[in-house]
Amino acid sequence: MIKVNALIDLLKKNRSNFFTGVPDSILKELSRTLQKKNKNNHIIATSEGSAVSLGIGHYLSTKKLPTIYMQNSGLSNALNPLISIAHKKVYSIPLILIIGWRGSPLINDEPQHNVKGEITRQILKLLNIKYTILRTNSDLKKFDKKIKIAKKNNSIVACLIEQGVLEKNEKKDIKEDIYKVEKEFFFKNLLKSLKKKTKIISSTGYNSRELIYLREKIKSKSSKDFYMVGGMGHTTSVALGYSLFSKKQTICIDGDGSLLMHLGSIKTAATFANKNFKYILLNNNSHDSVGGQSTYANNIDFKGFSKSLGFKNFYSIKNQSDVKKILKKFLSQNNLGFLEVKISSSKIKKLPRPKDLIRIKNEFMK
Repeated sequence: MIKVNALIDLLKKNRSNFFTGVPDSILKELSRTLQKKNKNNHIIATSEGSAVSLGIGHYLSTKKLPTIYMQNSGLSNALNPLISIAHKKVYSIPLILIIGWRGSPLINDEPQHNVKGEITRQILKLLNIKYTILRTNSDLKKFDKKIKIAKKNNSIVACLIEQGVLEKNEKKDIKEDIYKVEKEFFFKNLLKSLKKKTKIISSTGYNSRELIYLREKIKSKSSKDFYMVGGMGHTTSVALGYSLFSKKQTICIDGDGSLLMHLGSIKTAATFANKNFKYILLNNNSHDSVGGQSTYANNIDFKGFSKSLGFKNFYSIKNQSDVKKILKKFLSQNNLGFLEVKISSSKIKKLPRPKDLIRIKNEFMK
């Protein structure tokens, strides 16, 4: 195992003092530590491409290497600025990438992680990005040498970190919920309120896993779900694409981090969606499934925002006493609706993960 502070110290010794990225479960100790000790030089970005771009701007201003962290699934989001701006054959801008390696061949992982895990190293090689796999303290020395070469050659360098490599902080953070509507309570009432044959498309992370858990717990079979096991930020577009070619009521259940990652998708939905499309934002101001880091969504006026985009009706649930009443109004309205639920973080332990994804797809499409 590697201590997080040892990795941060290595970066600082190489004059890398600006950190940005998208939270990841493998790297959660890193982002948490940076948020505590380097708050003034740490930005949680909405997407990996945005993080890379922030880093590019930092280098142009300071001539110092920025550090950008992400999970390997988010490497795809970062490809555009990595290739078309920072690449050696374009502007030749040096960057340090810290990549959480989900689906590493040595780790038994979920199907969607395995697919990306198998090709992560090939992607870095195609980009001509030198990388080090960090597993022990001796690997830090190898990474240090690559960083120094990157500084000299104005090139991009990366490290891959597998699950369990970064040592956990013995002191657990106590995260206080800023919102009080319990997710389990909301999901139970939602499932009981839906018409037969309703379709639900839910965002990756805890939202989909909680939906699986509670549907089984209350034995709800009236509606069918498609779980976004990956593709963070694309829930709205998948739900819109389905709803446009179906007469069935289509519920999009999104999270605040997912919405912010590809914010333009909600404008597309507001412009083109039919009345059968219903958007539910579960806003807990948190990247809940990867460590609880803030999304900074708590100060967004979603009523004004949604109305400006073209949603006809906006609803907000702040208290559990309002859940049934507002859900009934939201689901019965024959107009394009946006519902924000100010929800607490997940309280359910050992959430299940979607299994047999082909069966889930086929059942949903019936």
